[in-house]
Amino acid sequence: MEKKKIIIVGAGPGGLAAGLLLSSKGYSVKIYEKKPYVGGRNSSFNLGDYKFDLGPTFFLMPQVLEDIFIEAGERLDEQVNLIEINPMYRLKFYGLDDFNPYSYNKKFLMYGEMEKIFPYSSKAYDEYMNREAKKFSKLEPCLKVPYLSLVDYLKPNFLKALPYLDAHKSIYDVLGNYYKEEELKLSFTFQAKYIGMSPWVAPGTFSMISYLEHKYGVFHVEGGLNRVSKVISELIIKKGGEIFLDTPVKEILFKDKKAIGVKLDNGNIIESDSVIINADFSTAMKKLIPEDLRNKYSNKNLEKKKYSCSTFMLYIGVDKIYKNIPHHNIIFAKDYKKNVKKISENKSVGGDFSFYVQNPSVTDSTLAPNGKSSVYVLVPVANNSSKIDWELEKDDFTQLLLDKLEKIGEFKGIRDHIEELKIITPNDWEIEYDVYKGAVFNLSHNIMQMLWFRPHNELEGYKNLFLVGGGTHPGSGLPTIYGSAKIVADLVDKK
Repeated sequence: MEKKKIIIVGAGPGGLAAGLLLSSKGYSVKIYEKKPYVGGRNSSFNLGDYKFDLGPTFFLMPQVLEDIFIEAGERLDEQVNLIEINPMYRLKFYGLDDFNPYSYNKKFLMYGEMEKIFPYSSKAYDEYMNREAKKFSKLEPCLKVPYLSLVDYLKPNFLKALPYLDAHKSIYDVLGNYYKEEELKLSFTFQAKYIGMSPWVAPGTFSMISYLEHKYGVFHVEGGLNRVSKVISELIIKKGGEIFLDTPVKEILFKDKKAIGVKLDNGNIIESDSVIINADFSTAMKKLIPEDLRNKYSNKNLEKKKYSCSTFMLYIGVDKIYKNIPHHNIIFAKDYKKNVKKISENKSVGGDFSFYVQNPSVTDSTLAPNGKSSVYVLVPVANNSSKIDWELEKDDFTQLLLDKLEKIGEFKGIRDHIEELKIITPNDWEIEYDVYKGAVFNLSHNIMQMLWFRPHNELEGYKNLFLVGGGTHPGSGLPTIYGSAKIVADLVDKK
């Protein structure tokens, strides 16, 4: 019996995870990737002898990927070395001692840390974990199934979850039920930035992000988080799948509205029974599907959608190790709310802004030469709807960021130790990496762009065309992207 043929456009984490599941079920899987490497934004690059993750650095909820590996007949822990980071990160607020939260499996250390910085607050932590555990138990089943019809809102799992959605509140409002101190509220709401949103805007549903972080911990993958994508690609090939790098797809081919294959940039036509899109959603719609076949996803309608923020990145190879600085660091603006508001209003963040620093060489010696460090810096900024001229701004902004890294982040004298430096601006995300508007967290997660209102895993209006990644349900962030891969693999299998 001839194997059913599946084409996946893009070798990002979602496409790779779907490819692993489908190839393990006996499908003929072909993945076409325009770049010369796998992983998309979950890839790596080298500057001289220094190695960096391009995008994500936090590995949360490893059990999601563990379950995918088990279903594919593999074990994640046999393929990568996971290192739990505890304390999870250093939070640096203006005028306060550093706050170093632990995960809940070290809750007595967390109690001590909270009482040291925020007296009489540890009881609220238990209340938070207990209530959010119940909330997540109701919501988790809703994240594992597709929303292809409004009727899906009438299914028992969704109806049971409805009282716990907190969709009429913001994340900040939800956390206000537990904590009094402003900085403590921010310690449990800054995670809204994982989906590229403001905690004052993101629906309270997403309070579960910080809960999951505390419940299951924060992990580092030895060699960088990019190792996960590389390992999955190797397993796909082991199971008979094929991955074609440096092979851009020019367009998806249709018979009426039924996807029947793809046309490559080189002119070759590859037929298939189903096509899975793993490219950035809006970019893929514009570039891969003719506009006369796009219905509600016309260029005009794509432009009207709400998009996440972008990021300004520095990747720095340093000829020393900052041994006293933790693996993960979040440095908050003096006025965090004003900083976040500027981003959401598409303004320049100016002189007072928040940023994240990864100092992985204190944990992992494989990322830089002996005695040296690969330092990763990320600043949330407006996406390219802002019209900020980053070619004009980037040099001055880099110097301002290095000043803050030295003075506030405590990477003292870092300028004198820089051997390699790479900058990525929102323009680069859009032009070099095909991210629509440079919105690296994809479509925003407001109520009208979630569940059924988000582009469907089996893309509405088409046959045999599927969508995986941050632009579809359940949303952006690696655990949910892997979740979308499981949903899509199941949908394809059922067809």
